[in-house]
Amino acid sequence: MSFPEKHINDFNKIVQLINDARKRAFIKVNEELINLYWNVGKIISEKVEYANWGAGVVDELVNFIKEKNPEINSFNRRGLYRMKQFYETYCTGSECYGIWNDLQDNSKPNMLSQFVSAVPTQIQQSEKEEDTFVSPTATQFQKPEKDTFVSAVLTQITWTNHLEILSGCKSAEEKLFYLMMSQREHWSKMELRRQIKSAVFERTMLVNKIVSPQATQLPETVKNVFKDTYIFEFLNLPKDYSENDLRKALIKNLKDFILELGKGFSFIGEEYRVQVGNHDYYLDLLFYHRDLQCLVVFELKIEEFKPEFIGKMNFYLEALDREMKREHENPSIGVLLCKGKDTEVVEYAMARNISPALVADYETKLIDKKLLQQKLHELAEFFEQNIENE
Repeated sequence: MSFPEKHINDFNKIVQLINDARKRAFIKVNEELINLYWNVGKIISEKVEYANWGAGVVDELVNFIKEKNPEINSFNRRGLYRMKQFYETYCTGSECYGIWNDLQDNSKPNMLSQFVSAVPTQIQQSEKEEDTFVSPTATQFQKPEKDTFVSAVLTQITWTNHLEILSGCKSAEEKLFYLMMSQREHWSKMELRRQIKSAVFERTMLVNKIVSPQATQLPETVKNVFKDTYIFEFLNLPKDYSENDLRKALIKNLKDFILELGKGFSFIGEEYRVQVGNHDYYLDLLFYHRDLQCLVVFELKIEEFKPEFIGKMNFYLEALDREMKREHENPSIGVLLCKGKDTEVVEYAMARNISPALVADYETKLIDKKLLQQKLHELAEFFEQNIENE
């Protein structure tokens, strides 16, 4: 259907008003729902602990609610115990609340401190300007006006996401990580489930700092934008695949690929042509990162990292910065995605490199989460020992 051109701007304004109102209404409804489940869980938890409520009393409560509100079906026995678990997991005095409270105090470091402090400040500013789904965004990354964990964090994501976190996460740090990331990245239930299953928490906490310290062009926040290992279990690649197969599969599954990369990436093109002199060169995958404000090129390798890969990447980054980078943008960043890497070889190769380049590897199958959890446990023990020795 065609519309008169002279009225399009006014029509768009009205549609925007409608959409903004719907977002605000959804946010308000979600806040009320989370507060309701919190308060119900609080009453049940306290009655079970102090008033000798047993399973029989909870069953009677279920029947009582059904009789008074027959149209409501979410307050069954399982649902009520979920609300109780929800309250007990995050209430004042819980481990989750204690860690969150410490995050507001820079003098009390914990495992999440480095991750939280490195969240790009541009995210907070840009999302305020856009009036996006969650408001205010990422309030847990800065000290809130009111020291209220419920309103600052818990009411900012959906109940279905809370259920995924409660059922899929074990440690308090892991729960808080996915709470913060769900809020910041606006993950749907299925996106959150995939991130938990692919051990994003463990991989983020275990990320290696493999960028040369001389690479001063890299923004401070880059270490928590990129991962050390990427998981592409969604590709369904043949046994013997080529770099072209890998690139095509990533483009075909672009939504899942960007979910694994993280929000902020905007796809520009594949085999992107840059001209230097009389020669054409083709970059495997080119993105722009909104928060880092720079071009990001991904070069794909189906073999283990080799030192000579760095020279080619540096050439591409120089071409991008001379031909495409705008004055207000930061230097381009290159990511070599290799099928494995020797950390010592990477460190030697990067030692004298001054270009903003990173080396990451990728897996086409999910990594054993128990192995990652064990490594993270060892890291946590090392972290605690360092704090004690300071």
